Amino acid sequence: MASERGVALITGAAGGLGRAIALRLAKDGYDIALTDLPNTDVPAVEAEVKALGRRTHVLYADVRVEQEVENMIQSVVNALGSLDVMVANAGIVMVNTILTLSTEHMKRILDVNVLGVFHCYKFAAKQMIAQGRGGRIIGASSLAGKHGYDFLTAYSTSKFAVRGLTQATAADLGKHGITVNAYAPGLTETNMSTRSHTQRWKRPRCSFSMYSDSDLSIAKASAMRRMGDPDDVANLVSYLCSPGASFITGTPLFIFR
Repeated sequence: MASERGVALITGAAGGLGRAIALRLAKDGYDIALTDLPNTDVPAVEAEVKALGRRTHVLYADVRVEQEVENMIQSVVNALGSLDVMVANAGIVMVNTILTLSTEHMKRILDVNVLGVFHCYKFAAKQMIAQGRGGRIIGASSLAGKHGYDFLTAYSTSKFAVRGLTQATAADLGKHGITVNAYAPGLTETNMSTRSHTQRWKRPRCSFSMYSDSDLSIAKASAMRRMGDPDDVANLVSYLCSPGASFITGTPLFIFR
């Protein structure tokens, strides 16, 4: 039986934030479409979602490729009947300064973190407009998209771009009843954050005191005296999908300062 809440699609769903968001939206009553790259453990997340009693659809797509994203959206609609929430969560991080960052690496970051989000926004919006009942589009920015940090040159650049894309898309789509927002966490306990954190604190003259070899130092750098948890981000996404957030759009919500 189709969900009364509708269908949510999460990219980068094999773990970390994507997994947490998928499970939270499933608990909220959404049927869940899960996508990531091949050879990732999306089926494990699917099993967790099914255990919550929700319908699922698993597919693999590279968000950098426009045609794959267009096909991804159509596949979700064919399998589950609609698309009501798009969470463009997929992203990558590299640790480089402007002096060590290659053009190839910069392009790779921008292709995934910016072009990938753009593709998801574009084709989700087209589907939601065709359905005629609005929708929720949510992207992944970062605290590094508000303030540029050393050793995160490419990543910060990409996350600043997501902020601009989110605000401009919100202005385009409001008349269709579609809200467009972004979550923008600081350091969160995921595999990607752990890898970048481990690489970054080893660099000399790293100015951002959150990044050190001590969990205690990380906690002291946070107003809440702890690192962020994927469920904290998932709770925010849940709110942005709720009826209470129907007048919130064009907003990058920064957390874990």
